[in-house]
Amino acid sequence: MTANEQTLIGERVDIVDLLAKHRYFLRHTAQGLSDEQANTRSTVSALTVGGLIKHVTAVERTWADFTQGGGGKEVSEEIEYTPEMIAAWENQFRLAEGETLAGVLAEYEKVAAATDDLVRTLDLDASYELPAAPWQPPGVFWTVRRVFLHIAAETAQHAGHADIIRETIDGQKTMG
Repeated sequence: MTANEQTLIGERVDIVDLLAKHRYFLRHTAQGLSDEQANTRSTVSALTVGGLIKHVTAVERTWADFTQGGGGKEVSEEIEYTPEMIAAWENQFRLAEGETLAGVLAEYEKVAAATDDLVRTLDLDASYELPAAPWQPPGVFWTVRRVFLHIAAETAQHAGHADIIRETIDGQKTMG
């Protein structure tokens, strides 16, 4: 094995470990919660612990799909925010009718395992153009590596949100 291959293997291990660490913190915030508690809005925000796990799962799945060839849903400059669109958006951040905390955690585990497989196998230097969006100028490319790091950052950010929500529900903290 060459030094370059050892570095590449090390980098992949580091990315998988980084993802695992922040996924753990997010999942830990849900430990011991009932479905009702996981769906509790305990701050002025519409966010819930269960909804954050559901949201992070969807975001990770979308970005993981992007790493396999780019593409993605383009966002129109002019969007009409109908009540249905707003309701669908808000449903990303709570457990909807028929959803359970156990169910969203199981789906999160499946998505995480699939992403980890991609980290192990994809060309981290491959680069794809981000989809058009009002907040994104055209011609911006991200490497697969950057996408995986973005997933880790997104997960870490929402794990912090979930920790605040959980502490407000029953005083439990992820750390400290």
